[in-house]
Amino acid sequence: MQENTFDVIIIGAGAAGLMCAQFAAGSGNKVLILDHSHKLAEKIRISGGGRCNFTNLNTAPECYISQNKHFATSALARYTPQHFTELLNQHNITYHEKTLGQLFCDDKSQVIIDLLDFLCRDSGVLRLMETNVENIERSSAGFTLTSSKGIFKSEKLVIATGGLAIPQIGATPFGYQIAEQFGLAIVPTAPALVPLCLQPQQLNEFKTLSGISFDSETSVDKISFRENSLFTHRGLSGPAILQISSYWHPGDKLKLNLLPNLDISQEIESNRNSNKRLSNFLANYFSSRMADSLVNLLKCDLPPSQLNKSQIANLGQLIHNFTVTPSGTEGYKKAEVTRGGVATTELNSKTMMANNVDGLYFIGEVVDVTGHLGGYNFQWAWASAYAAAKSF
Repeated sequence: MQENTFDVIIIGAGAAGLMCAQFAAGSGNKVLILDHSHKLAEKIRISGGGRCNFTNLNTAPECYISQNKHFATSALARYTPQHFTELLNQHNITYHEKTLGQLFCDDKSQVIIDLLDFLCRDSGVLRLMETNVENIERSSAGFTLTSSKGIFKSEKLVIATGGLAIPQIGATPFGYQIAEQFGLAIVPTAPALVPLCLQPQQLNEFKTLSGISFDSETSVDKISFRENSLFTHRGLSGPAILQISSYWHPGDKLKLNLLPNLDISQEIESNRNSNKRLSNFLANYFSSRMADSLVNLLKCDLPPSQLNKSQIANLGQLIHNFTVTPSGTEGYKKAEVTRGGVATTELNSKTMMANNVDGLYFIGEVVDVTGHLGGYNFQWAWASAYAAAKSF
């Protein structure tokens, strides 16, 4: 084993860690990245269906969940989506916009990994993969890390270890353990941007809807999202469900408006002369399969001309106020990110450094800042990494 001294050591070779490393090294710092995995930035590779939804043009502080809703403001203002797209333009990486401001690579996600890898190597960053950090000690001179590949020292230590989401690609609680070692508070963690499960009784009741995707406005309390939802053999998924899952807590009821643009009661009243069966009538607004399923749930397939006020009211309730109580989530294995993390009250919002531990920084998903679905979490990774690196 050998002892090496660096200006900055970063634990975690994911989006935030790589971004921070290349900025820090570009400012003249001697930088080391340590990561326990043998693969670089796996979360980037699998994101966006393999095309990396790397940012969102609509990024704003209100697109993030945190116990301190203002914490992300400074970092997001200093490194914007336009800064990242400018970086891609400089390196001739092409991309396109999908719905709601989401930006994806034209090519596979690997181009983003390769770019960050190149920027780090070009700046002289040393990276050691498959390296387990076994002990961290702090003295007046900085930090001493004992690892499976040697002892390393630095004035500054950056924790970019991510959260608990997707353990099958290497997620661990290591970053939280470091925070606790140095006395930092942790906001309780939970899977976020994750499919929701239903009780067997509800699954059986809604089994005819399994596999059906539909436009919806999905709500928990006063929070709502308008995107597609999907019934699955376990419960509910789709963009609207993933979005609302970050706000859902056990016991909360979930409400879905299955026809957000129209009032089905008014549609019935406007077509009182129709003698079509209700299932055929509803097929004007839904897929035939979903129309049949809704009629089965309503237990009524009379034409609009024969529906009474109570039946119309029940139909309106079913379509516009479809209510379920999820039994839980599909857990960290299916979650895109982790809600909660290192408490923002412990960190400086301009530098990401711990208020009471000089030289210790936390960036990216390990912090209690959780973005909406659609590139927001990568933008937080880039922005928090920049904030930390520019303070060195």
